[in-house]
Amino acid sequence: MKTINKIDKESSSGYISSINGSLIKVKGLENQVKLHSLIKISDYDILGQVIQIYSDHVIVQCFENTIRVKLNDEVVGLNETLSMELAPGLLSNVFDGIQRPLEKVFENDQSGNLERGIKFPSLSRSKKWHFTPSGEVDMMVESGDIIGVVQETQFLEHKIMVPPNISGKLSSVAIEGDYTIIDKIFSINIDGKDKDFTMLQKWPITKSRPYKMKKDPNEPLITGLRVIDLLFPLAKGGTTAIPGGFGTGKTVIQQSLAKWCNADIIVYIGCGEPGNEIANVLKQFSETKDLKSGAPLLERVVLIANTSNMPVSAREASLFSGVTIAEYYRDMGYDVAVLADSTSRWAESLREISGLLEEMPAEEGYPAYLPSKLSSFYERAGVVKTLGGAQNGIERVGSLTIVGTLSPPAGDFSEPVTATTKRLVQVFWALDSSLAYLKHYPAINWLNSYSNYYTYLADWWYERDIEWVDIDIDWSECREQINDILAEEQDLKHVIQLIGEKNLPVESQLTLFIANLVKNGFLIQSAFDEIDSFTDVPKLLSMIKFILLIYKEGKDLLNRGLLIENVIDPDLITSILRINQTVQNKDYHQIEALKDKVIEKLRSSSLL
Repeated sequence: MKTINKIDKESSSGYISSINGSLIKVKGLENQVKLHSLIKISDYDILGQVIQIYSDHVIVQCFENTIRVKLNDEVVGLNETLSMELAPGLLSNVFDGIQRPLEKVFENDQSGNLERGIKFPSLSRSKKWHFTPSGEVDMMVESGDIIGVVQETQFLEHKIMVPPNISGKLSSVAIEGDYTIIDKIFSINIDGKDKDFTMLQKWPITKSRPYKMKKDPNEPLITGLRVIDLLFPLAKGGTTAIPGGFGTGKTVIQQSLAKWCNADIIVYIGCGEPGNEIANVLKQFSETKDLKSGAPLLERVVLIANTSNMPVSAREASLFSGVTIAEYYRDMGYDVAVLADSTSRWAESLREISGLLEEMPAEEGYPAYLPSKLSSFYERAGVVKTLGGAQNGIERVGSLTIVGTLSPPAGDFSEPVTATTKRLVQVFWALDSSLAYLKHYPAINWLNSYSNYYTYLADWWYERDIEWVDIDIDWSECREQINDILAEEQDLKHVIQLIGEKNLPVESQLTLFIANLVKNGFLIQSAFDEIDSFTDVPKLLSMIKFILLIYKEGKDLLNRGLLIENVIDPDLITSILRINQTVQNKDYHQIEALKDKVIEKLRSSSLL
């Protein structure tokens, strides 16, 4: 099999005529290469990508630094584009932005330095995987059909599929046994000729993998973060942005999503973040147990690490490298989440490359094509019917969800990258530095954030509703009431500054009391507390219905001339505020018992 580090026998060559940082000008290849083709500087094994073609030269961005590279050094065209190797072995692995295996590099040189010209293949050619066939000889197959399976991790089955744009009669299938990813696994007769296939596929990162059709999202990506799952839900196959200044908790939210969300596979892209943060992420993933399987979380994670001290050209490629791997698992019928941290650093690499090209800058120095580049990333999300025939009468459906963090300077959401992203995504979790200063985490501002998916997800939540006789409302109505309470509380803040809280009408005082319960007993959540770090659906619904039931009973008390603060004991209020850290998900029925106790207290007081 050809890899991106091997020179094709028919490759053509040219020479370097100019060097400008990571950009080089090459003569002699202008009639031999295409846009996005790979080249290699022969003396240093440095890879690059053609980004501009002129009549007498081409411009190449190198994926590594060009120190000591000289004019007239030989450059070889590799006759292929930057592509991802797709096969068993991706999970639990760590790659850089162009899929070089960092663990293998470290095993070879434990100094920790990333030398230029790494020649290791992305995936191991020697490791054997146990293949179990499912296809039968002489059956007609098409793109996406499953020929067999490999148990890639303890709990994830890797499906070996017919590559896109291939169809014909299956002429041979390997028997059950152990094979490497480059061993022949099956053959397909195409137009009278047999073509052999291995487990390994390659796919260019700039091109979306094909599918039958896109579907509307109808299932939420459960994050375990209450403020998100109730107020600003994200659908499987959706897109969201998490903008916030320094210290507002972007990385913690990303890591919480990776640990607890109900996606089958996580592709975590560390794009331009400090190396110590990426090392911390890797350490946490290896130590954390997956909720569903009990296996190490790393078994369902692909980590792409292109840190701030790595070349910017590889950083620019890393987003599309990650989403290409994600599409591959989506095509197997899995739910995949891509977590990109951060797209602001990625945009900075675009700005740097654009500056080297001396292009006319747009706002704040970013290139004019920033919106189209961002759009080409986010548009690859979605819920799709995958290629391939139906199995047992059921068509495969997979989803790809994209979550991108943003680091706007000084928390300015009007800067170009944040403003552009906001136009592209359907969910916006705006982090607020003032909430972070008050130690209110997640610091998602409930007034500036939004989700456009809630109408698509209402039926899913309705089917999983918990029934309480005392309060007959579902998830959608809970969400609407909480939004109204928080919006009214915000309006009352201005009035309080003028007349004081004690001089407000009793109805407004009740609203403030309930808003305080919502913020301090529901919205605030600790990512480091064993119980509070993840809240599942029954517990979330129990908690919010309990608070809204107190609101309903409080209104009844007002009609009898009583204030709820004067009726509920401080110890009961403390118990309500501590539900998040004292009641485990499986014991959510304890909330109903506490609810009965509080309601009995309120109703008996109203009879006095």
